[in-house]
Amino acid sequence: MRRRDTRKEKARAPAARRRSTRPLARVGGARRAPARNCSAGTRSPGWARLPDEQLLEQRFRDLRLSLRHSTVEHQLSRIERELQRRGIRFRPHTWLSEEWFSPDGVPGIAVPFYLAHPRLRALERRYMGEVEGGNADWLTRILRHEVAHALDNAYRLRRRKGWRRTFGRASRPYPAVYRPRPASRNFVLHLGHWYAQSHPTEDFAETFAVWLQPRARWRRDYQGWPALRKLEYVDELMSRIRGEPPLVTNREQIEPLTENRRTLGEHYRRKRARYEFETPGTYDLRLKRIFGRRSAGRRDVAASTFVRECGPQLERLLLRRSRLYPYLVHHVLRTAIQRCRELDLVLKTSKREAKRAVLGVLERILIDIVRRDRERYAL
Repeated sequence: MRRRDTRKEKARAPAARRRSTRPLARVGGARRAPARNCSAGTRSPGWARLPDEQLLEQRFRDLRLSLRHSTVEHQLSRIERELQRRGIRFRPHTWLSEEWFSPDGVPGIAVPFYLAHPRLRALERRYMGEVEGGNADWLTRILRHEVAHALDNAYRLRRRKGWRRTFGRASRPYPAVYRPRPASRNFVLHLGHWYAQSHPTEDFAETFAVWLQPRARWRRDYQGWPALRKLEYVDELMSRIRGEPPLVTNREQIEPLTENRRTLGEHYRRKRARYEFETPGTYDLRLKRIFGRRSAGRRDVAASTFVRECGPQLERLLLRRSRLYPYLVHHVLRTAIQRCRELDLVLKTSKREAKRAVLGVLERILIDIVRRDRERYAL
């Protein structure tokens, strides 16, 4: 399993961090990625044409990145319109940094550098396994979560008695790891890995993100859940600040990329070292029995591709058989796809046989999770 980064002392990092269990690839074997234009439509910078080993030598401040005309800017404008329709006057400011975070006391959002250029997204995918916020839906979910943190800072919401009574004390120390309860209905489900259970501020951010979604049917979706009380409190709280100007309006930028002298190589070495912990290989042997290793000279179908393509059918079967939450089933399916990719497994049997075997492994994982009723995630 992979989970979020620890919050920095000055800049707390609430958005989803993923860790890759695959060792950092050797720089010498890097391949050249095709240069593509920036999102702004301007000419691609020279560093975008460099092979990985040379790109990793570049310093952040020398990349001269910008979010102007980017997908992030477009999706954030969409969320700002959602705020406007709700009568909330707050608009967060953004800047580029190494990771996602919204610093305490700052009504803004730090956005990871790799979302500013497709070449950097390719580098992030190679070294970390996936790009957090790499598609429009995922990016929108993260931004709604981060906007909630910035809104909390802008209106000092955590100081209210009702906020503390509903979510807990924001001053509670962040844990290095947390053990969520997948079966709990005391928390909403938004980003992933039951992140609302990690800390009161994350509980608020996830609840607000669910509340903010256009045409959201949270009263119906969470009917009978204790988490509904939190959504109703957020609904009431937002009606109180409707039309009110923010109390905190500073435009401070914490750890901006423009002042960062670290190289990309240093960044990935530190990030991967931070995420090194025991690989969850409990089910690796079962996956290896279903699939095989890649053979030289053969174009075998990647196991991760096969499971992803079968995903909708497997998900329907698992939901019908297990009667568990769709969120939990989706999480297990994604985890299996990721492990197949990390183990570099390929399809060696018939698709029908492999599909039946994968379904059995996924059912086994679901049963084990429910029995343990907890998984451990690093923050």
